[in-house]
Amino acid sequence: MGMKRKPKAMGVLLLAIMMSLSAAGCSSGNNAGKNAEGNANSAKATNMEASAEPTAAALSADEPGWKIDTSPITFDWYLNFSWFPNKWGVDPTSQYVTKKTGVDINFIVPAGNENEKLNTLIASGKLPDFITLGFWEDAIKKMVEGELVLPLNKLADEYDPYFFKVSDADKLGWYTQEDGNVYGYPNSSSSPADYEKYGENYVSNQVFAVRKDMYEAIGSPDMRTPEGFLNALKLAKEKFPDVNGQPLIPLGLHEFTENGNDSLEGYLQNFLAIPREKDGKVYARETDPEYIRWMKALRQANQDGLLAKDIFIDKRPQMEEKIAQGRYFAMLYQRTDFAAQLGTIYQQDPTKTYIAVDGPSNTNLDKPTLDGPGISGWTVTLISKDVKDKARAIRFLSYLNSEEGNKDLFLGEKGVSYDTIDGKDQFKPEVFDLMNKDRSTFDKQIGSSFTFWMLQNTNITDQWAPKSVEPFKQLEDWTRGKSIGSSEFQQIEPTGNSPEGIIASKLKQLRGKTMPKLLMASSDAEFDKIWNEYLEKRKKEGEDVFDAYQQKKYEENKVKLSIK
Repeated sequence: MGMKRKPKAMGVLLLAIMMSLSAAGCSSGNNAGKNAEGNANSAKATNMEASAEPTAAALSADEPGWKIDTSPITFDWYLNFSWFPNKWGVDPTSQYVTKKTGVDINFIVPAGNENEKLNTLIASGKLPDFITLGFWEDAIKKMVEGELVLPLNKLADEYDPYFFKVSDADKLGWYTQEDGNVYGYPNSSSSPADYEKYGENYVSNQVFAVRKDMYEAIGSPDMRTPEGFLNALKLAKEKFPDVNGQPLIPLGLHEFTENGNDSLEGYLQNFLAIPREKDGKVYARETDPEYIRWMKALRQANQDGLLAKDIFIDKRPQMEEKIAQGRYFAMLYQRTDFAAQLGTIYQQDPTKTYIAVDGPSNTNLDKPTLDGPGISGWTVTLISKDVKDKARAIRFLSYLNSEEGNKDLFLGEKGVSYDTIDGKDQFKPEVFDLMNKDRSTFDKQIGSSFTFWMLQNTNITDQWAPKSVEPFKQLEDWTRGKSIGSSEFQQIEPTGNSPEGIIASKLKQLRGKTMPKLLMASSDAEFDKIWNEYLEKRKKEGEDVFDAYQQKKYEENKVKLSIK
């Protein structure tokens, strides 16, 4: 893994003495761990006087490094998600983690546009101690290229070889950069090996959901064809023009951003089972005739007054408010993003809940190919070069990655939010009840079940996860057997300030500008004109360079993941 470093000659003698002391703690068969331990000791041996820590003999690839020092420390932790509502230390779960490890967290969350806030931080050259952001963000490469973040493998070599034991070698390999270092570790990540082990339990987040009472009132129509889809929106709007005095929103989508719209890209393409590659070549899915057919159907919906103005401007917090009011008839959306609102609605009136139904489909009515968990995960967490304590930071990261850390943040403290019931560690019934009825109160009063999800590993916590209950179960179950692994297509887009990265940004922004125009076109002919201009502009912006880069990355990924 490119983690070997030669001990400096002057340290060799001290090293030999220390190695004999620590050999007892190194029974693991994990070579990366052993190697890391040797490195940690050599680094310490040459640098003994600089450190007031216990000697390196206390560091072991098998023992959590965080236990060496549990004195109070507060880390600033930037989360690149303006919707994140929780504070550390309010609830008993985070208080328990702080009491145990000594680590307190001050979350920094952007008030408005995430990219602006993050770019400002990067431009300032000073970052908070920890940074968590979506794995697809351009900023990761900028931070690495600007040397604003530290290699986790080197921090681990020096301060916490245990990191290698509790981190997945496949995921470290996946996130290893060209310089041989790993700068970020993912949450919610599943490798092809995880698929083999846990695959049958995997579900997708992607659903097409409708408000149950309205859907049934218009005769539970088939919405798989453009005609059936448009007709259902029309019937819903005619029968339920408003909801508690506010106009009905026939269709809800992810927010429109400067880079496009998730619902109208990956989601819709997955629902239409559009392939990701053809004949070994990465396929430009948005050029598929099935996709164009559905985008035109949505254009028609807009012409017929079935797309509300709200959907072009609302961000997630506004959507959450409107979902809670039951104002959407249908949504092509992510079920976990509205779980809290769904729980509230269900408590008030279960007939008004949202259910998943078969949505947009291709001409053959093939089953959707939804995104299951991938190796890239959801977010990655990095440690800044300005971190106030390197040793404590990497050790806390290892703790969060470990089974122990995952259990603490998932189940909470024993006797408080969970107990051993019927021989199984599980949530206390009243805690589970609150979680399902009122998630935001649960977050503040209990704080477990990954209120703090920065390093969540669902493959670990699945052993304690309670069976889903309604209204969540129906949506989750609908995705079973429709989710596929597509890790080899992850992270194939160029990012950062490289020539290809700049082309990719321009192409994304072009798509972001074009999407609303396509939907607002006054006729199919105008749609075609906008679409053809879009394709022309893509060529001009360097689409062929972008395509070649993607193809190369895709082929490298297949090798990395041993996919034929």
